[in-house]
Amino acid sequence: MLKIFDRFPEVSGSPVHRKRDYFIAAFTFFCVAISLVIDAHGTLLLQNILGVIAWIFLITLLRGENREIRMQVVIAVAFATAGEHFASIYMGGYTYRLENVPLYVPPGHGMVYLTAVALARSGFFLKYARKITAFVVITCGLWSVWGISGLPEHGDQVGALLYVVFLIYLFKGRSPLVYLAAFFITTWLELIGTAAGTWRWATLEPIFELTQGNPPSGVSAWYCLVDAVAISGAPVFLNLFDRIDGLFKWFKTKKINLKIIFSRK
Repeated sequence: MLKIFDRFPEVSGSPVHRKRDYFIAAFTFFCVAISLVIDAHGTLLLQNILGVIAWIFLITLLRGENREIRMQVVIAVAFATAGEHFASIYMGGYTYRLENVPLYVPPGHGMVYLTAVALARSGFFLKYARKITAFVVITCGLWSVWGISGLPEHGDQVGALLYVVFLIYLFKGRSPLVYLAAFFITTWLELIGTAAGTWRWATLEPIFELTQGNPPSGVSAWYCLVDAVAISGAPVFLNLFDRIDGLFKWFKTKKINLKIIFSRK
């Protein structure tokens, strides 16, 4: 195996296979397929119902995670939702069927992120990390080359650029297995969403007017950015909340002490 794959150590022997990790992944893959196909022909009311259900699912899944993962998911949802409104509503890089950001999208991003984390820590990914990496790099690479080969009706220059960004995340980022796992769930949702007509990517991206596939081949790079922000931001926010909590406890203690002092005769 090439040297570049050395940062993907494979666990020898029998790694721990947690049923929870595989359940989260399978459940999210299933929910993504069903919800996107349903929304392709649904009303705004149906979108909102799907949104409520998605929030219930996400909150339920998070009950079994530690506070760090929960914070990562919160950050991922917030950052991705802001990105959706900027990239879709403001920039027009892609457009949802009803020209909005469906209510199920924010919790959906949370479930997608949690799935990437669950797959990254799963026994299967840990055991076959290098083989999975080679598969993803080659598959996405061929897809990107095809997009700029002139063979498809519409080119995909953006996809090729995003593929390069994805490789940087994969081989230089702090959580390569999470980015690797993100490729599978995001490729799944993008292929289904665009095929069903739930959203459509613009033929030309709005800034440099580069050609853009539907979806772009390296689209998982955008989701890697969400993952990177969530992973790096969680410790910062947790530390901040701990400091605030400690400050409140300090004030509470001082308040009690003052009561004791003033209550003395």
